[in-house]
Amino acid sequence: MRRSEIDSQNRYLLKLQHDYRLAADIVARAWAGFPEVQAISVIGSVAKPLWKEVPRFRGFRSSGIEVWHECSDLDMALWLDTQERLTELSKACARSLREAFESGAGMSVPGNKVDTFLFEPGSDRCLGRLCRFNECPKGKLDCLTPGCGAIPFNKTIPGFTPGADLLAPARYAMLYKRGVGVLRSALDLPTVDED
Repeated sequence: MRRSEIDSQNRYLLKLQHDYRLAADIVARAWAGFPEVQAISVIGSVAKPLWKEVPRFRGFRSSGIEVWHECSDLDMALWLDTQERLTELSKACARSLREAFESGAGMSVPGNKVDTFLFEPGSDRCLGRLCRFNECPKGKLDCLTPGCGAIPFNKTIPGFTPGADLLAPARYAMLYKRGVGVLRSALDLPTVDED
């Protein structure tokens, strides 16, 4: 494999992380206007400096060539006082990303690439996930999971238990806190792990 192909892949993976971080800022601004929102953080691999690994892509994998980690979606954490307006929060996410794309923000991240974990303020107890469908229930197989949609737009994932480290990035990647306002831009987080 040529060096130019490796460099091109690395540039693409860095741009992907950048686009997800820009999307995190856009969604955080949209959600900050909801009075029930107490805090918003970007979590998961988008919040972390990227690291080198042998990817799933065949040409790179078969040759054992390392490139930057591929961020597959945008994980966000949302602390809420109430879950009464999850429908509106879901719509605000999709609408803000669509409007940003249409206005020429330079990225194209659809709402279904945002995976939002819902948390109880104070205890950090995971309440579920914000459903990405445009109605609840949607009539999809996911909607048949026991408990899914008991609170409209709160998605239940069978067998999911949040790992102890799920909120670890929230310590340094908190974007917004009620009463304080915007704390930082996700674009300001470190991009790559140089070690």
